[in-house]
Amino acid sequence: MFTTMVEGTREDWAHIAAEHGKHQVSAAPRQIMDSLARLEAIEVGFGANQLQHSLMAGTLARRAGASDEEVVAALCHDLGKLFSIPNHGPIAAEMLKPYVADDIYMAVKHHQDFQGKYYYEYLGKPGTLREGFAAESWYGFAVKLVDDWDAPAFDPAYPADDLASFEDVVCRVFSAPKRMI
Repeated sequence: MFTTMVEGTREDWAHIAAEHGKHQVSAAPRQIMDSLARLEAIEVGFGANQLQHSLMAGTLARRAGASDEEVVAALCHDLGKLFSIPNHGPIAAEMLKPYVADDIYMAVKHHQDFQGKYYYEYLGKPGTLREGFAAESWYGFAVKLVDDWDAPAFDPAYPADDLASFEDVVCRVFSAPKRMI
């Protein structure tokens, strides 16, 4: 093994890529579940904390018959709030990117501008930013993600499924990367 990347050989990089792949498949589902649990500590002015909100969104998606990737997107769309609330959509999207279709990735990345329909005008931004994406292939899914699963998911009395009930779908999606780079 090398001590500086400059010295790396084809064999070194093949070994490293294989080890990265094994780690990603084995560790990612547990890391996502642990990260979702950490959302419980984020209370940012809503009636529900961010774990409750995520569970509600995931439950709404599941009950609507969404695909595994769509359920995981609804469940994980706000994971970026663990690191940056203003930039949470792109962070969550990057976490999902190796595992979901491009349209799902793009919808999560831009979901905050789709939410803006409900509140941007109160904060001095145009509430019509989603309209700029109307021609995109992922626009319909972004509307569904936000309007059907995200926006209505703030009622702490809603009977959402618990986090453990999502472990199987999280494992299925995060154990099967579509791309590694």
